[in-house]
Amino acid sequence: MSAERYLNHPTFGMLYLVSPAGEGRDVYATLYAQKMFFLVTLQPRGAQFEVIPYVDARHHAETHLSRCKRHGSEDQHLWQELFHQTFI
Repeated sequence: MSAERYLNHPTFGMLYLVSPAGEGRDVYATLYAQKMFFLVTLQPRGAQFEVIPYVDARHHAETHLSRCKRHGSEDQHLWQELFHQTFI
């Protein structure tokens, strides 16, 4: 994770990257309220936003953290910090 990533949602404003979710999708959260989570698929002509529950967003983030630990990712500490800021 070299830099923070943000997207602009047409209704909810700025979203920030919480975790990759696999299969070309990422989990984003609303920047200010941090109460809504989206599964986002980037497409050539925009992005597809799917609202997901807190529990699903946390599950995706935990799965990604586990993957980072198994593979000894250099970015593991950054993802861990982001997880704590978002979910704890």
